[in-house]
This record gives sequence, C-alpha cells and structure tokens, in this order.
Amino acid sequence: MKKIYFITGSQDLYGEATLAQAEKDSAEMAAYLGEKLSDTVDIVHTPIVQTADEAEDLCIKATADKECTGVILWMHTFSPAKMWIRALQALRKPMLHLHTQYNEKLPYDSIDMDFMNLNQSAHGDREFGFICTRLGIKREVVAGYYKNEKVIEKIRRFAKAAEAVAFGKGMRVAMFGNNMRDVAVTDGDRVESEIRYGWNVNYYGIGDLVKIADSVTDAETDEKIKEYTDKYDMDTDNIAAVREQARYEAALDKFIAKNRISAFTDTFQDLHGLSQLPGIAAQNIMAKGIGFGPEGDYKTAALSAVLQKMAEGREGATGFMEDYTYDLTDGEELELASHMLEVSPVFAGTKPRIQVHPLSIGGKSDPARLVFDGIEGEGIAVSMVDMGDRFRLICAGITLVKQPLPMPKLPVARLMWKIKPDLQTGSAAWIYAGGAHHAVVSTALTADDIRLFAKLTDTELVIIDEKTDLAAFEAQLDLLDLKYGSKR
Repeated sequence: MKKIYFITGSQDLYGEATLAQAEKDSAEMAAYLGEKLSDTVDIVHTPIVQTADEAEDLCIKATADKECTGVILWMHTFSPAKMWIRALQALRKPMLHLHTQYNEKLPYDSIDMDFMNLNQSAHGDREFGFICTRLGIKREVVAGYYKNEKVIEKIRRFAKAAEAVAFGKGMRVAMFGNNMRDVAVTDGDRVESEIRYGWNVNYYGIGDLVKIADSVTDAETDEKIKEYTDKYDMDTDNIAAVREQARYEAALDKFIAKNRISAFTDTFQDLHGLSQLPGIAAQNIMAKGIGFGPEGDYKTAALSAVLQKMAEGREGATGFMEDYTYDLTDGEELELASHMLEVSPVFAGTKPRIQVHPLSIGGKSDPARLVFDGIEGEGIAVSMVDMGDRFRLICAGITLVKQPLPMPKLPVARLMWKIKPDLQTGSAAWIYAGGAHHAVVSTALTADDIRLFAKLTDTELVIIDEKTDLAAFEAQLDLLDLKYGSKR
C-alpha cells in the first residue's frame, strides 16, 4: 500500500515540555488518521519539525521515497515560514495542508498562555499558508477537526488523487498506429504529456501485436472464450469471429504484461495483419482497468487509466466514451453516447450480449463486440485537450438515464444522458471550451475529484454544471487565453 507522510511543524523556541507534548499529539493524530484510512493509504508519522534543516530533510526524503504519494502538513504551534522555503522548494509530491488542531473544544475554564502557545494552528497554519501561496505551490487545504468524518473523507479523496498522480508518473501508453488522419482534437504533444504528467507515450507498429496474436495457441484462445461465456451471453452463431477477438485479447494481455502498459490506442486506419478491428477484446480489457482510446487518442486512453485508478474502491463505473448523436425533442433533449465497438462493460445496465455485425468503416471483416444498454445515475464526462500552450480539462456534469425506447437495430453498446444544466447551455459550453468528442465518463468520481487532480498537476480546468452561465463561461475562457497569451 502507498503511504503519505504526516508532517507536523513547530519551532525550537518553546522548550522541551511543549515540544514533547506536540510530538505526542502529532503521533496520536497520525495514528487515528492511519486507522481511519487504513483501507486507502498508510499514514506515516514523522518527528515534528523544529528547524529549516529538519524541514528540508523530510521533504527531500518524501520526494525520494517511491512509495510515498504525498504529504500532509500541519502546524501544531507557530512555525516561522521562512524555515520552510528550502523544504517546499525541494518537495515534489502532492501536498495536503491540514488546518486542524489536536483539541476539538476550548477548555474555557482552564485555558492559559501555555495552552495558547501549544495549540495555535489558527496562527501557524496562516503563516505556513502564506509561504505556500508566495511560492506558488498548488496544494489542497482541508479545514476542520481531524476526527470529523467530512474531514477524513476529504483526506481520503486527496489520498486517491495523489495515488492517481503517482500512478501516472512513468505510466506507459502504447499507440498501435498513429492519430487518425486529419483529426485535430485527439492529437497532442506526447513530450509535454511526459514532462507534466509522467505519461510515457510511444508508437508501436500493429505488426508487433499481430506477431504475438499469430503465436496464441488454441488452448489460450479457449481459455479466453470461457472467460467470455462466464461473463456474457453468447448471442451469435459466428463463433469464429468471437475466437478471433479472443486471440487478439490474449495477444494484448501478453503485450501489456511484457511492456508494462497501462493504456493503449488503436485505429481502424492501421489494421494491417488483423482481420477485424478489436472489439470485445478492447472492451473486456477496459473492464480490467486498462485505459483505452480509439483512433490514436492517447490523451483519453491515459486519462481513463488514471481516473480508473482514482476511482478504485468506489461504487460506480469509469471509462472511455464518445459523443455520438442526439434526441433533440424540445425540453427532453438527450445524448446517445457510444462508439463503433469499444464501450466498456463496466457501463452495462443489462447483461452484455456477444454479437457479430458488419462494421461500416475500416474495410475489415465483421467484428465481435459486446452489446448492452447503459447504466443510470449521476456522473461526469471529462475531456482533455491540447491547447498548444497548455493542456485543458473540461468536466461536465451529466445525468445518465434509461433509454426511452428499445434500439433493436443498433449493434453497439450505448449510454444515454442529459448534460447539465441543459443541452443548449452545456453542449455550447463544451464546444466553446474545445472539448473533444472523446471523454472519460464516471459515475464513481465527481467534479471535486477532477478539480483536485487538476490542482495537483497544475492543469487548466473548466467546469460545466447546473450553475453554468454561457456569458460568464465565455468570459472565463477569454481570461484563460489572456493568461497564456494564446489568443489568435
């Protein structure tokens, strides 16, 4: 399990008794949080910090510790902020500034200056907060009594976001083929992706996968077929097409394991050596936490892997989705989201059926795929786009709904949703922001999770929700362009 350092600030002017009590309180608080968060992260208590050298040593240690995903910093007493400058400049891990104190209530009948000197987070945390702001450090601030359940849940959310950021560092993404020809929004700067997020994105020829697929045995294919029939309903007589997909997935499993891949893309424009576009093969792999993006969309593939990591342990579904078509009935507007094949079965509201149908693009044989109706519930759709001088995240609130009528002739899996606050406003805002037709949809995460991820990675973020006003939204976009000087 990953760990987070619990670092407590003080100074060496208070005397041994005060410092000993601060150490005792800090250890007790760390132990309490560790117990409450034991299913999420290991909270590691560190000795209280009294000097600039101690602060720097701890932050260097946290940065170098590969198992450490972040730090919690709290000032028990006053802790002069100049002593934290070198430490904070050395820190390269996400930070949560916990604005709390050891005692919940004031001892009104006995409070004295000794108590005030020991328990002055209201003082020390403001000093510490200033130097973080002065240094331009992006961090999460959580205020309130540390035993409060709302505070604990905010720390848990930070821990999962920090884990997702750490997961992205050195994450390997495979592109089978390149970006779909002449398409703009799914393209991106792979070098900048690695600089900012740690995503190592590389091209692989589809022949690399074909070679492995050609070596897959009948026994390995049979094993994959059994997995399919255990999980899904076989609704086709074309077993040969299903076996071809099983062979592709067995090859992908080997490729992913050998190359330590966390996400991948393919494109129907580069399938030389394959008789089908991967359908159920890609769908089944996505359900296991591997990120995917079609048509060479590496940003969506990588983001889906990261957000799936962030959503681990929560109820709900997370994965790739594409905007497709609308029902524009006045006052009841709905979006139908789907893709040619690759919709993750984590979104299934009905038991997926394995079917084989023609694919009207790509010029290959009929691929096997999973077909199902989608889940219902509140969710978000998140798109990452490359603005040329920075990455932007667009996060829209959506309500997933049951499809109004059957779609017996639509041979793909699908979701239906309403974008907030309404289609006219929400879709216009998405388009103004440059949002892609590919997104990561989640009913496990919220806009607050995406806001936290954006903060910890210093990524530009715009939110579309029930409060969105188009005039204000456009003004926000103009200010962001002005900030980066990117208005053309």
